[in-house]
Amino acid sequence: MSALFAFLHHLAAFALVSALAVEFVLVRSEMTPTSARRLLAIDAIYGAAAGTIIVVGFLRVFFFEKGAAYYFHSVPFIVKLSLFAAVGLLSIYPTRHFLSWRQPLRQGVAPAFEPDKLRTIRSIIHWELIALVALILCAALMARGIGYVGG
Repeated sequence: MSALFAFLHHLAAFALVSALAVEFVLVRSEMTPTSARRLLAIDAIYGAAAGTIIVVGFLRVFFFEKGAAYYFHSVPFIVKLSLFAAVGLLSIYPTRHFLSWRQPLRQGVAPAFEPDKLRTIRSIIHWELIALVALILCAALMARGIGYVGG
């Protein structure tokens, strides 16, 4: 059962990174109704992957693997959780903006994209990707017991 949850956790993590990379590419191209719909769909996949990571991750922490006592004494684990929370908070702005496109898209119109907002969204997605790279480093450190303190 532990291997199944590890698989689901990793699958969701790869889906999340892939979705974010696709978002990054899509916001750099011309925004047509088709690309905007794709962006909304990819953002939904991103959210579902994030939710899966949280649920499966905490199930692994509390019911499988090494147990909560181990993980909550691991500095890389705490940093990893903090980075994941930061990525989640950063993703709110682009998601809210993408969701505001639903009405124009129902009418077959490309969403209005102000250049300043576009730059902000690109920058946020870029920072999310950077944070995910740091998160992966923390996962590798945590898996090898580096940064474990007491307990």
